[in-house]
Amino acid sequence: MKVTLLCPGSGGQMTMVGEKITDLLGSYMMTFDGTPDLSSCYTQLAPTSNEEGSNECKAATGPPKSVRLMFSMFDIATYSVDPLISQPAKPMSFCPKSSSPPTTPTFQLPPPFGTSPPPVTPVTPVNPPATPKSPTPSIRLPPLPKLPPLPHLPPFPFVEASACPYQYWAMTEYKCYWRAVSPETTVALVFGPLAAQKYGTKLTLYRGLQGKGDPYRTLLREAITALLNSYNSFQFSYNAPEVLLHFNTALTGSTRSILLTALRFKRANSGHGRIPCKLTPCK
Repeated sequence: MKVTLLCPGSGGQMTMVGEKITDLLGSYMMTFDGTPDLSSCYTQLAPTSNEEGSNECKAATGPPKSVRLMFSMFDIATYSVDPLISQPAKPMSFCPKSSSPPTTPTFQLPPPFGTSPPPVTPVTPVNPPATPKSPTPSIRLPPLPKLPPLPHLPPFPFVEASACPYQYWAMTEYKCYWRAVSPETTVALVFGPLAAQKYGTKLTLYRGLQGKGDPYRTLLREAITALLNSYNSFQFSYNAPEVLLHFNTALTGSTRSILLTALRFKRANSGHGRIPCKLTPCK
């Protein structure tokens, strides 16, 4: 989806000052030179046009959300915004439809206090009750074929704490634990436009796990590892949106911030020396 940032201009009218396309997980980030005051700005989703999608998948966007300041120091300010919601403008063809409109219940007020309720007049049916019909003979259906066995899922409990370094995720016997993304998914698709500018559009997540000897490649390796750990354990130090946020923030900073973010990811991926890696070889 396309996200636009609007701020009040000199005449008081709202003017678009930024625009971004969300990544695979719906995250986005905008950067500006200097330290502009964005406290009076808001973001909104741009509705899709017929050229961007079919009529069936045309999106209906949610309301705009105000931007709020998170922290400001060393001439760097970070803002955040609540999630923006979008959904199909019309129900999809596979959605169930109601056969009859819901009936509105009627309510009768009780009589005033101290008065008797009106007498109830019995109603005699005009037509006599119909003769009950004989039961319809049951139809015996042929037996259904047996369903194929379910594919083997990795025996990994989401609720348990687990943290695994990048060496585990690069091994073929643990590829069944890759969730939401595959080893061949590109870095640009998962981490967004800033990653595409730095690492190119063809680098895969599996190749990104091999990076070392360079601050940017080390940051990418540990960020991919943290993302995979967040998908596999609810108790991991970072969730997926936090991994993307810290990664993209580091890309816009200095070499020192890149190394610090990579070090924080590396400590979380090692479980801080307390949380083990609970991956078992896939069958």
